[in-house]
Amino acid sequence: MAREFLDIERLDLGYRPERLGDFNEVEVRMSPEDTRIQASRCMNCGIPFCHGSGCPLGNDIPDFNAAVRENRLLDAYNILQQTSPFPEFTSRVCPALCEASCTAGMPSKPVNIRKIEYRIIENAFECGYVKPYSPMRRTGMRVAVVGSGPSGLAAADALSKRGHEVVVFERNQSFGGLLRYGIPDFKLSKQIIERRIDVMRNSGILFESGVEIGADISADYLRRKFDAVCICVGTQIPRGLAPSVKGANTEGIYFALDFLGSQTRFYNKEKDALSISAKDKRVLVIGGGDTGSDCVGTANRQGAKSVTQVEIMPEPPLQRHSSTPWPMWPYQKRTSSSHLEGCTRLWSVNVKSFESRGGSVRSATFVPLEWSFDASGRPKSFVEKTGQEFKIEAELVLLSMGFTGVDKHGIVENLGIRSTERNMIAVGKDAMTNIDGVFACGDCVNGPSLVVRAAKSGLDAAVSVDKYLSALIKY
Repeated sequence: MAREFLDIERLDLGYRPERLGDFNEVEVRMSPEDTRIQASRCMNCGIPFCHGSGCPLGNDIPDFNAAVRENRLLDAYNILQQTSPFPEFTSRVCPALCEASCTAGMPSKPVNIRKIEYRIIENAFECGYVKPYSPMRRTGMRVAVVGSGPSGLAAADALSKRGHEVVVFERNQSFGGLLRYGIPDFKLSKQIIERRIDVMRNSGILFESGVEIGADISADYLRRKFDAVCICVGTQIPRGLAPSVKGANTEGIYFALDFLGSQTRFYNKEKDALSISAKDKRVLVIGGGDTGSDCVGTANRQGAKSVTQVEIMPEPPLQRHSSTPWPMWPYQKRTSSSHLEGCTRLWSVNVKSFESRGGSVRSATFVPLEWSFDASGRPKSFVEKTGQEFKIEAELVLLSMGFTGVDKHGIVENLGIRSTERNMIAVGKDAMTNIDGVFACGDCVNGPSLVVRAAKSGLDAAVSVDKYLSALIKY
């Protein structure tokens, strides 16, 4: 039995030491030889949880690891691309659910799966393995995909490969959705998105930007011109502050994605100037998730005077919590590259008010919280520690508290598409809405989630759309 997972240590190279002066990707990449050695740590276990319960896409991780170990990188790419439509995205921004369920992680440390995936796909692009495709036959069916985020791109890619004519409509100037406007360049260079869009364009997929359905084109027109419509618009409504928070409409308080999108548009020359800047400001980020972390890294690169990130939840444990045993995704504290670059983090606090001077925000008042826990040891409810309020000075406040649902204006309202109690688009098991021939997938159906889960949802929806169209085709 192979012992590499015990005899060879997991290699974590971390991040570039000098990185605050640019927006280039921060991770240090493994060399081809280091990647091959790391792939040899795969146990070839009898039940690969990484493949089954870990990866939402069901990537055949043991097989591509074996191919990398044997320097069969073309084989590795062919194995990977059977299940993963965009490994170049997930190998950069996925939290690696597969690694959390890696069997080698029990006696040792998990295999460095995400960085092995990165080497496979980048080598594939360098060697010309990633090519435009041409389906064996064209069906004559036309599909409109509304939204170009990970679910929309995945659905469009899969439907085109099945021989349907696909047009992707995007209301923004450029394509990628959350990949482009919600994830900073220091995690995912936008050139990587353009590289994939070029492959898809050369495969026959049409892309129309700056088009909002319901404003520039009517939803009814879309239905008349296409045999099926797949809605992939994400969750556009950010969660706001509670009505009880005083001064919530003060100048200088913005939603996180507005801030991140402003930076992306400026950095990639869509705009001549930043609409929201952290330069020389004390920045307060409310919300402790990945998007909040991205705000921290972006603010530091813009030249913020200081950055503080606050979270209403209690601080998680440093190690895997007993409530999430292997192979579950562990409940534990996570520290990003952005946090390491300079940030004060506070936990178990709730914002009560904002104070202003000259119409602009100058500080926020918080109250500490006392949490109670359930039988498993997870946080359940809290009470405020009244009389212990404190202020945090800030000239820029960024709200990163999640999303509350889908914007009803536009195609959802125009077509009379039903919503769920969670304000998401309601679909059946076949991903179809209450309107015949109109499907939906991704975050607008499932709620805010990971890029990898959105891509999987797009692939699943494409299967249902293809089945629907196949019933319409007259041979």
